[in-house]
Amino acid sequence: MTIRHLRIFITVAECKKMNLAAKKLYITQPTVSQAIRELEEHYGVKLFERLSKKLFITDAGKYLLFKAKNLVEQYDALEISMKENYQKESLRIGASLTVGAILLSDIINDLEEINPNLDTFAFVNNTSIIEQKLLDSSLDVAIVEGKVKSNDLISIPIIDDYLVLVCGIDHPLANKTHICLNDLENQKFVVREKGSGTRELLDDFLKFHNLNVKIVWEASSPDTIRHAVINNHCLALMPMRVMQKDILEHRMNVIYNTTDEWNRHFSLVYHKDKNITDSILLLKYILKKYKSIDIKMDDLSSKLILG
Repeated sequence: MTIRHLRIFITVAECKKMNLAAKKLYITQPTVSQAIRELEEHYGVKLFERLSKKLFITDAGKYLLFKAKNLVEQYDALEISMKENYQKESLRIGASLTVGAILLSDIINDLEEINPNLDTFAFVNNTSIIEQKLLDSSLDVAIVEGKVKSNDLISIPIIDDYLVLVCGIDHPLANKTHICLNDLENQKFVVREKGSGTRELLDDFLKFHNLNVKIVWEASSPDTIRHAVINNHCLALMPMRVMQKDILEHRMNVIYNTTDEWNRHFSLVYHKDKNITDSILLLKYILKKYKSIDIKMDDLSSKLILG
């Protein structure tokens, strides 16, 4: 029994004649008769009686008619809903907080400009939470800083990024031309929350160099961190892309690490079993546009000399 059987049955019940139902449905009368016979065999009941060349619906037929109309209406509504909501390609994009603050809006604009029929959904949180969303299929793809932990995720480094240590222009370190590790000892820091790729990199740096600092602020918002640096004499290790406007407008000084310890990438991440759609390939292509940072650090910063 199929929806087609029910449509034919409903039409016969309404027309009260097989030949009229056949004309209305643009099919042959034998096809109509066969569909009714198959329905009757399926349910083991008579749906119509023919008396004096007239067709009369039985009690079983009346019951089926009531149910069949509801079922066909629900089926048609489902067909319309699925076509309206899911025939267009969609892409659920995750982004870590840094990416969300500085790049995601432009990336989505680029996606929708190239493919106006693409429906996008964006979710922004720290790298750890984005990783979980990819693993439980709540997201299709993500752009994150830091490293993902799961072996079930593929991570492709694609955008250059590096972190800098920033301080306000009136901070005691602001006017130094060279800074050593000892200068950071017991300094006040504003840091990202646990689970952030930026926080993980800072923690590893401090542990490796056996440095003790005072963590006086912890925040997930780049704006909160900016204000703590500018107004509260804090140091912060943050992506250059996030702080470059304040640096260029002389609201902050930047301390640049001459080693590559703070160099990293933003990576495109997706599940290893994910079907790679055209929209994911398009996203990968667009991200290459944002690969480099166009700022010469030698013109802006003092140098952090390690040792």
